[in-house]
Amino acid sequence: MLRPAMNQIATHGESYYSVVIGVAKRAREIADELAENNLTLEEKPVKTAVDEFAARKFSIVEDPAVRASKSSEGTV
Repeated sequence: MLRPAMNQIATHGESYYSVVIGVAKRAREIADELAENNLTLEEKPVKTAVDEFAARKFSIVEDPAVRASKSSEGTV
């Protein structure tokens, strides 16, 4: 089980899905950077990405167009 807990990472109304996608994207970036520079990491890229989000080095930024489309759903 990864620590910290999901409720410690997801704040400001972020969905768990958004956090998972953000962590996955950051983990891919970390893995790509390591591969480009022929480096290794003691931890898995996902663990590093989770730690970075928990430390608030990165945050989820939602596209305003997506937010607008969500608010208009269900309206006539």
